[in-house]
Amino acid sequence: MAFIQGEGRSQGTLFPVTLDELIPEDHVCRVIDAFVGRLDMAGLGFERAEAAETGRPGYDPRDLLKLYLYGYLQQIRSSRRLESECQRNVELMWLLGRLCPDHKSIAEFRRVHSDAVTEAGAELIRFARSVGLVRGEWVAIDGSKFRAVSSARSVREREALKRYLEELASADAQDEVVIDPSAVAAALEKLKKHLEPEAGFMRTGDGIAPAYNVQTAVDAEHALIVVQKVTRESNDTRSLQPMAEAAKVAVGEPQRMNVIADAGYSHGEQAEACQGKGILPHVPSNRSINNQGDGTFFDRTAFQYQEQSDTFVCPAGQTLTRKQLARKDRAVIYAAQPEVCGACALKGRCTARSRRFVKRHLHEAALQGMDQRATPEVMRLRRSTVEHPFATLKYRIFGHPRFLLRGRSGAQTEMSLAVMAYNLKRMFNILGGLQLKASFSIV
Repeated sequence: MAFIQGEGRSQGTLFPVTLDELIPEDHVCRVIDAFVGRLDMAGLGFERAEAAETGRPGYDPRDLLKLYLYGYLQQIRSSRRLESECQRNVELMWLLGRLCPDHKSIAEFRRVHSDAVTEAGAELIRFARSVGLVRGEWVAIDGSKFRAVSSARSVREREALKRYLEELASADAQDEVVIDPSAVAAALEKLKKHLEPEAGFMRTGDGIAPAYNVQTAVDAEHALIVVQKVTRESNDTRSLQPMAEAAKVAVGEPQRMNVIADAGYSHGEQAEACQGKGILPHVPSNRSINNQGDGTFFDRTAFQYQEQSDTFVCPAGQTLTRKQLARKDRAVIYAAQPEVCGACALKGRCTARSRRFVKRHLHEAALQGMDQRATPEVMRLRRSTVEHPFATLKYRIFGHPRFLLRGRSGAQTEMSLAVMAYNLKRMFNILGGLQLKASFSIV
């Protein structure tokens, strides 16, 4: 119980005030309390969700999840800082019922509940879908780099050890050197002891640094993040299909869903697979066109593909037929007859070789289709949908785009908490505290 000082005639008089009176009805703490209160903690995988019959009871995971959601909303991610806030912050005193868990208990909860926290975030999206905040018609996908805990120096040492061992293995196979077993054992032991073996160098806003590539899928209706994943991929090329499929499940498996992404997601095979599952990608094609000479020759767009005959027609009206399949490049190679090219008046503008070769991607139709659908209007929708959430995550929730937990699993836990906090904040801004709290309270 607290006391406040009266005003006017009652000035100097102290009146008792309860914690509940200090927290407004539309406060975010009440929203967090209502959301966590409706979760099936045991079903989501949280440990100690049901109190043990014997022994000293552990902290209820509901309380620790509330603590972390509040902390991430306030840019407080450190377990030691959260411990301190529990002892001085009136809002947390109300939210946790005056519990003051120590930093070890707080950190342990986050460490062991990676999957459960991700499932809790998915439950929040299911709720958002049930109240009409997620439609699933248009979803934008993007990736951004977040710094890992490991320093650049430690990762360079790790990579150097790997190269050293690979070189030894290669030399040993060729009987070129005499290997010192003790040196190999020492290198292996040091490699095993590296605290973050998954972090690799990526290009970030601060230059090249150890980082993870965070992928998000954002529903265009209200910019809620429906899916997020921390990856070790340095680029986005192979993320279109897995993120699109995960987003479709998250938004309720609509018969058709439009997915927007930038040119970094240009992948013909994955685009074709998406279309087969009712996902229509809108992605600019990212590939070079003219691979002939210094760029002065006819580029591939000057050659017209004939689908029925599976041939190309060149600018001179001659036919290029299918010759071979280049699996490494995922392309089919077409060529004209040497004698035809040799007698052609346009040969000087076409090729310096005996005949012209043209490549066609195995999934050319899918690449062309998604490129044509990526209109300027659609790409503006992508930017307005997916870029703002990343800025909010990095500078409003993280405070600084660097993880506190080591390894991809730890980074995934942090990102799940951060995205849950972001989605709660977004829903709070859309519906207001009273309506959102009331919606959570309806079972």
